Amino acid sequence: MTRNDEIRMTNDEFRELKGIPATIVQGHRVASGLNGNPMFPGGTLRMQLPFFAALGLDLNSFYPGTLNVSITPLSYRIVKPKLSFRNVKWHPTEPAEDFSFFDVTVHRDKWPAVSGLIYFPHPDTKPTHFQKPDVLELLLPWTKGLSYGNDIMLEVPGEQMSFTRAENEVV
Repeated sequence: MTRNDEIRMTNDEFRELKGIPATIVQGHRVASGLNGNPMFPGGTLRMQLPFFAALGLDLNSFYPGTLNVSITPLSYRIVKPKLSFRNVKWHPTEPAEDFSFFDVTVHRDKWPAVSGLIYFPHPDTKPTHFQKPDVLELLLPWTKGLSYGNDIMLEVPGEQMSFTRAENEVV
């Protein structure tokens, strides 16, 4: 495999490779509201929940914050999101944003798999708090045993998102 080969995960390949390796990293803490920004009382995610619900996406079973994971040295490419919402005006003073969601299952040694969604505010419509290009934001139910620095494996349907090796990574 060359360093820029795309990794498309079939179920058999996932079992062989054990998924997309990721490390839990600290984010901006805006989605959860833990950064204390008064512009987003309770966090951006709590503010967005009713707007997503009105569009048919109920996120109430998930923890009201994102789990940020770095997939370096890999990068991702959007193929076809599970869901996309355009022009969501969820904040009284900020501009409307576009959002996409992708299926994800988190695998860890000695723990049951946890299913959720990748939460993707489109960078071209997001006013602030941009993520590094190797970071994905996960929406999961409250999950015991997850902390910064933990290594996990992600299972993401290849028809929704693909992964490539970073250009500078020697494989």
